[in-house]
Amino acid sequence: MKKVFASVLTLSVLLAAGCGAKQEEKPAETTEQTADVEKSEGVMSYADFMAADMGSEVVVEAFVQGKQSWWQDTATVYAQDKDGGYLFYNMACSEDDYKKLTEGQLIRVKGTKTQWPEGTGVIEVAEATFELADGKWIAPVTDVTSALGTDELVSFMNQKVGFNGLTVEDKGDGHAFYYNWDNSGNEGDDLYFDASLDGKKYTFTVESYLTDSTTEVYNAVENLKVGDVIDMEGFLYWYEGMNPHITSVKVK
Repeated sequence: MKKVFASVLTLSVLLAAGCGAKQEEKPAETTEQTADVEKSEGVMSYADFMAADMGSEVVVEAFVQGKQSWWQDTATVYAQDKDGGYLFYNMACSEDDYKKLTEGQLIRVKGTKTQWPEGTGVIEVAEATFELADGKWIAPVTDVTSALGTDELVSFMNQKVGFNGLTVEDKGDGHAFYYNWDNSGNEGDDLYFDASLDGKKYTFTVESYLTDSTTEVYNAVENLKVGDVIDMEGFLYWYEGMNPHITSVKVK
């Protein structure tokens, strides 16, 4: 089931004492964070990207929202622009460049539009290269609770989303979660858990490459109890249906 792979304006003031005198205050460089960045020539809009044929070359610009993994000079990254979300899968990236992919950083990506599994899975950009661009923006979390169980939900694929007021269900034999989808794993593997809304049950995942066993969300899910009412945030991954990669869980 799994592949192997703000708006903030900062102002800094330097104060120092020298020979008993106060030095001149010097503001640091500032970067306004906004999604309203004009796309470069040759860069597709989100609508154009979604309309492009599978297997075609695409060029997009989007802001990094989450880094799933780095391995052997490739990176998998969630990104968004103001219109939609992207998953850049196994993008060529050195370890040093991976450190530059901070949350909110705008990047220009060239690659191939693909879908995995074909016809039913997540839409992504593979075989990609990237370069840093001038822009910063951290996307807000979109509450998609009301879209659960509807055809509308897929339109939020790869975006930062929230699910609120769901009830943790029995995954099996009284367990609130499984290590791996079939409970075949151990601590450190992906976590799978079920939660319901209005009598309908849905499955959620803590992807260990994205949020490993040292993270707050991983520990939170390990401590869930059947019947807990929770709010969640994460990236809307898709695998033959919704398979959100959860990054935050709060028990109400």
